[in-house]
Amino acid sequence: MLDRKFVRNDPEALRKGIKDKGVDFNLDLFYQLDKDRRELIQKSEDLKQSRNIVSKEISQLKKEKKDAADLIEKMKVTSNTIKKIDGNLKILSEKLCELELAIPNLPHKSVPIGKNEQDSILIRSWGDPFRNDLEIVPHWEIGEKLGLLDLEAGSTISGSGFVVFRGDGALLSRALVNLMLDIHRDHGYEEVSIPYIVNRDSMIGTGQLPKMADDMYHCETDDLYCIPTAEVPLTNLLRGRVLPAEQLPVKLTAYSPCFRREAGSYGKDTRGLIRVHQFDKVEMVKAVLPETSYEELELLLKDACGVLEILDIPYRVIELCSGDLSFAAAKCYDLETYAPAAAKWLEVSSCSNFEDFQARRAKIKFRKEKGGGTQFVHTLNGSGLALPRIIATIFELYQTPTGKVRVPDALVQYMGGKEYLEG
Repeated sequence: MLDRKFVRNDPEALRKGIKDKGVDFNLDLFYQLDKDRRELIQKSEDLKQSRNIVSKEISQLKKEKKDAADLIEKMKVTSNTIKKIDGNLKILSEKLCELELAIPNLPHKSVPIGKNEQDSILIRSWGDPFRNDLEIVPHWEIGEKLGLLDLEAGSTISGSGFVVFRGDGALLSRALVNLMLDIHRDHGYEEVSIPYIVNRDSMIGTGQLPKMADDMYHCETDDLYCIPTAEVPLTNLLRGRVLPAEQLPVKLTAYSPCFRREAGSYGKDTRGLIRVHQFDKVEMVKAVLPETSYEELELLLKDACGVLEILDIPYRVIELCSGDLSFAAAKCYDLETYAPAAAKWLEVSSCSNFEDFQARRAKIKFRKEKGGGTQFVHTLNGSGLALPRIIATIFELYQTPTGKVRVPDALVQYMGGKEYLEG
């Protein structure tokens, strides 16, 4: 969430940021409820002060053996009024808190202003996405032909949007995860094995709730959620903690399956691996000093790009415009690879700086000096990388004239020496 002092003291900057992000939010209602809440607090405090004065007067009258019945009655009326005000205050505070959690993070000043992906900016590209001059077979066709994918089984077992990898397809998934984790460990990230189901507070802490509730798989009986990304449990490892400044940056990485209902995406990219409800991903999370967070974002992006370069997969880097940013992000780069058969660029990673937005929600702070004050850390996260679209890219980019798929050189050792995917 945003700093309450900023929200109260700079409404014009807040309005502009919300508008630039393209979020529909009733800021007037928020300010009215905030004003009403502060007025009720003041009224309650005034009445409590008055009750304390009357209570002392009653005590004095009793000491003097005088009649205090009128004052006692007056104090009862005041106490009932306070009780009613405090009850209204609780309801109002809950409504205000709910609204506050729906205020998005604001774009960083360096973010290009725009409404959608057409307004985002190409930063750079690496490699030749059109280097395979064969007539490319779509990844889902060659995957099924070679026995690497079983889309029908996924649909039978779970439903549309679920995928089964078989044989070398399953081995490729495992090899990619192992490669990515090894790369990130070498770059100083601590590998963590995490729960795949989290509680409501964890989802609120990273900004998934309440904004994206419709996109989550929710276990209602226990009020638990299947994670949409390892970012959620990794960030919440630090929830409620005060970290010594010398421990920053904290760098964490984890593999996890990810679960997303993809609400509102019905009919989009339904073929193959482009848009699925369950997929594997390796994630990177950082908690850093505020003054270094944008340098850390560039380093995070470099780490994600490094995986693609090691795999020799061409990519491009897109700086998202304000209207294309996620709810919690202040700035974000997307990494995209090219699927020649679909003639589409596919997002395989988002590297985001949330500044102190998540840290305020999850209460993650640091202290520079022993006994000194605390500040909120800045949090960042990036995929390193999401597997389905990487696999789709490999299936299409590494096709051979013989109908096999060549294994990227960096993965051969993780594939037990296999150089081609053969089912």
